Amino acid sequence: MTDLAPLAMQGRSLSIQPVNQTKTWKAANEFEAMAINEMLQPMFETGEAGDDAPLGGGIGEKQFKPMLVNEIAKNMQQSGGLGLAHEIYNKMMAMQNRK
Repeated sequence: MTDLAPLAMQGRSLSIQPVNQTKTWKAANEFEAMAINEMLQPMFETGEAGDDAPLGGGIGEKQFKPMLVNEIAKNMQQSGGLGLAHEIYNKMMAMQNRK
């Protein structure tokens, strides 16, 4: 029995979707942006001034900082990133072509 057999027994479709290179490339880029975001988060968590500090951003800063970090990560990825997207794309394509 293959590892797909339990899915067939549950009545799930086993149809294999054709490889979509555009969607795969987009997913690889989004994953790289997410990885950059995770690496940037600690940088923006240090040196918290607090709400009472003279230059503290208060509740607004706390709410919008994650969005700022996310946009910085996306911009970094679109400007060349770390080179992860190419490796991720190649691995995803290899996995899809094995089916």
